[in-house]
This record gives sequence, structure tokens and C-alpha cells, in this order.
Amino acid sequence: MALYKIKDFDPNYRDHFEGHDIKDLDLYSNNDKIGSVDDVLVDEEGRFRYLIINTGAWIFGKKVLLPIARVRIDYNSKRAYADGLSKEQVENLPEFNNDLKLDQTYEEQVRGVYRGSAANSSMPLDTSSSVDSPAYLDATPGMSMPQNMGGSAPLNTSASNYDLDAYDYDREPDLYQMNDRDHQNLRLYEERLIANKHRQKMGEVAVGKHVESETARVSVPIEKERVIVERVNPTEASASVVSDATFNEGEVVRMEVFEEIPDIHKEAFVREEVRVKKVVDQDTVNANEEVRREELDLNTNGRPVVDER
Repeated sequence: MALYKIKDFDPNYRDHFEGHDIKDLDLYSNNDKIGSVDDVLVDEEGRFRYLIINTGAWIFGKKVLLPIARVRIDYNSKRAYADGLSKEQVENLPEFNNDLKLDQTYEEQVRGVYRGSAANSSMPLDTSSSVDSPAYLDATPGMSMPQNMGGSAPLNTSASNYDLDAYDYDREPDLYQMNDRDHQNLRLYEERLIANKHRQKMGEVAVGKHVESETARVSVPIEKERVIVERVNPTEASASVVSDATFNEGEVVRMEVFEEIPDIHKEAFVREEVRVKKVVDQDTVNANEEVRREELDLNTNGRPVVDER
């Protein structure tokens, strides 16, 4: 990935920093001044990758590259801090000048020096002050770096087991990721009403039978036979009967007499049918509850550039 000096990338880069110029900052390490920021190198997306450091009288005016993750910037004091950066490291770094070709081979040699320092250094970079500049500029590159930085020292391959042409700066955040204080992901929470439902037994219905008794009345017409003995005057009462009339004693006529006797008994009949079933009624239950949510508050001091998206 090509790198550009910040002014070549965006001639109006100062507008992003309220007129501040990162190239005017003094560089300190462990409270000792070791040089100044000569320039800034950004990638094709405007992301800061290196500071070009002029060590001045510290090491005979040698210029070297300092990965952006190894520095913190305080615009109020016009200082940049690279705590833990040693003179031995700077001496081991390849010198930067405008006649060299800045390629992956050169960058790998720079990274090799800082990789060793990351493993051996017991003093982490101080992140108490923030980098006031944005992580990247949104301008379109105006021109690529015209400097030819050819000529490179032998490659430090102690940590390079990958294709240099496919190198990704994100693979080494301890060198190229902006200060964690300047890039934090904040989670804003909110409460929501979640409507669920569960099945709950509200009661039960038992269907049974019982017997009630009452007195029933029924009328049945019946017939009874009876014998009527009726005496009447004979029509021939004045005439003489024949001489052979006999006088008898005892039974002369027998008649059977009948009557109807009611036969009353009980039988069971279906009086009615009862069906028992369940149906589901639909209803809507409304609930009101107070919910909370977090909103972002921005409190600024001075004139920082804040871009809310």
C-alpha cells in the first residue's frame, strides 16, 4: 500500500485539526526531548501510519519512522510522546530521507526493530493523553510521494513469515492502531418491553350428574263389569203356564264378571343430551411500563473537532 506525506495527501489537512500542525511538535521520550516531528505518512485512505522523526542533536540529525501506535500527542503542550523509545532503537532503525524508496522491504526493517522492543520493553506507552487528530483524513490523495527512497538495509525476517506484498497494517495493531483511548467502542443500552406468554391453569370445571326425585301422577281409565238383577212384571202374568212347568232349587245361571286392573310401572327414557367442550376466546392485554435508554453526551474542552455520524 502506497504511503503519502500528509500535505501531499491533503494540502488543507490543517483544517481537520483546527489549524494545529502535527509537524511542529517536539518529541519526548521519558521526559527527555529526543527530536521533533518532521512529517506524517498516511496510507491511501488517509490513515496515519508513521511519524517522520528528526532526532536532531540526539543522534546527529538522523530521521527515522515512528509507527503511529507508539506515540501519543498533546496539542495543548505541543508535544508528542514516545515513552520507552530508546537511543539504541533509533540507532538500529534505517535512516529515512527523501531520496529513498519507501517500500515493504524498508517498512519491514522498521517493523523488525519495533517488534523486538515490544517484546523486551517493560514500559508500555502512556495513553493518558489522547491524539486529537482523526484516525484518517477524508480527502482524496492529490499526489503520491515523489521521493525515491531506494536503497535498503538487509531485511529483518525474524517475524516475517508472510508475503510482504500482501501485508496488512491491521495485523499489527501495537504498531499501527491508533491509541485505544482515541478509538473506543461504547455501547449504549436501552430497555425494551418484551411480550411473552405462558400457559397457566386458571381453574377447572367438573361435570357430573345427580338424581332428583318427585312424585309423578298418571290417570288410567279402567272398566269393571257388574251384574244387575232386575225384577220386572211378566207380560203373560194372567195366562196359565203349561202343565209341565217344574220348580227347581239351586243354581240356575252362572255369569263371569271381569274388570280392568291398572298396570303401572317405570321405564327410563332420554330426556335431553348435554355436550361438553372447550372453546378459545381471543383477547388483547395492554401493558404500560417505563423503560430506560442511554444517550451519548459529548462534553468538549477547547476547540476539538467532533464529527458525529
